Amino acid sequence: MSDALRPLNRPKLYEQVVVRLREHVAASDLDVGDRLPPERELAERLGVSRASVRQAIVVLEVQGLVEVRHGGGTYLRERVLDSEPVEELVARRRRLPDVLEAREALETKLAELAAQRRTDDDLAEIDAALAEMRAQVESGDLGADGDRRFHAAITAAAHSTMLAEFMRTIADEIAESRQESLRQPNRPSKSLSQHERIAEAIREGNSRGAVTAMRRHLRTVSRVRLLSWDPDGE
Repeated sequence: MSDALRPLNRPKLYEQVVVRLREHVAASDLDVGDRLPPERELAERLGVSRASVRQAIVVLEVQGLVEVRHGGGTYLRERVLDSEPVEELVARRRRLPDVLEAREALETKLAELAAQRRTDDDLAEIDAALAEMRAQVESGDLGADGDRRFHAAITAAAHSTMLAEFMRTIADEIAESRQESLRQPNRPSKSLSQHERIAEAIREGNSRGAVTAMRRHLRTVSRVRLLSWDPDGE
């Protein structure tokens, strides 16, 4: 029998709530910093459980579209709740732990080698990457370009052709994990500070310190709301 006749996937109730919240924000002309109605009110107006509303808000939160202040409500971080399909979120949640493990294994070694092998030109590029990210963060941007440049500069400073090739093979996945991390509240400035500590260790030729600083940084990167989300919850 044709695979086209396989059972249809029925959208979860919280997915429908996400759609209604997007419509509400657009129709109400809400702006960044504005507060959404309380969960109880949303549940009553939509005729659903508070659990469904809460799960919908988590879906928006993990994408950086809203900020949940415990005891203080939910606030818009973007003017449009243009959320990606839930199935794409689920797929990213499943692959993210593997990507983070690979990054820790590869990038701690790259930091160690960079501390041993860096040249003056390498240090100049690391400093330029830090300056770019600092300017972006100070302007209110996430700093993703400067972040990417910084890690690329460390990879180059390690002077390891094979490790650099490994990094290229997972470049898209690394970019995805970078975006996931940087959209956590207050994360860009924290990442910048951690980059500065990594750079300092590399500049001093302190390979052990570079490994420690990089590992701490990547474990911060791994602390994202997405990984605590249960997509099967309702």
